[in-house]
Amino acid sequence: MSSRALAVFDGSGISGGLYTQVNGWSKAAPVWLDDVIKVWSAIGLGLFAVFMLYAWWRARGADSALMARVLATPVIVVVAYGANSVLKGMVEEVRPCAQIRGSVPLETCPGTGDWSFPSNHTVIAFAAATALLFVDRRLGAIAGIFAVLMGASRVWVGVHYPHDVAVGMLVGIVVAAILAPLAGRCGPLVDRMRGGALRPLLGPGALSRY
Repeated sequence: MSSRALAVFDGSGISGGLYTQVNGWSKAAPVWLDDVIKVWSAIGLGLFAVFMLYAWWRARGADSALMARVLATPVIVVVAYGANSVLKGMVEEVRPCAQIRGSVPLETCPGTGDWSFPSNHTVIAFAAATALLFVDRRLGAIAGIFAVLMGASRVWVGVHYPHDVAVGMLVGIVVAAILAPLAGRCGPLVDRMRGGALRPLLGPGALSRY
């Protein structure tokens, strides 16, 4: 046991009962449903990259402050992931599929050292969705729905406790809510970039937001 770790190592006492219930639902669910959720859980984060690309495409005709927030979105996701990794290393919580007897994960249970708390997938999804809210509310709301589905899928496939997902959601939202408004202040930098070789990628800009 690491002297730098916090008290939460066995998360079964926090939300293990709910995890076991969800795991039971996944065992009883139709195979096709489990397969769909398993695939979504594994590759669904790619959809958030598509959302960010779409936001960039639309922002080429928007004002520079908005384009700055768009360009900052992947950076915000990386920062949120980094903050989450620090928490993982501090807490070192064992995965529920390795801790709770009788659990049957749909994915291979990660080994020791690949800690459970908080959920990286959930952090990434909610950081992206929250940052996109500062770009376009409708797009951010759509991304938020898929972020919820991503978080829920991590419990369904058996590799995270519900509290892993809840805290991951909080980390992603907080980091993005702090950084996204600040990114808009970089509009003058985008103006200068639009006057140079990056103009084809950033667009000519506009006087008002789309």
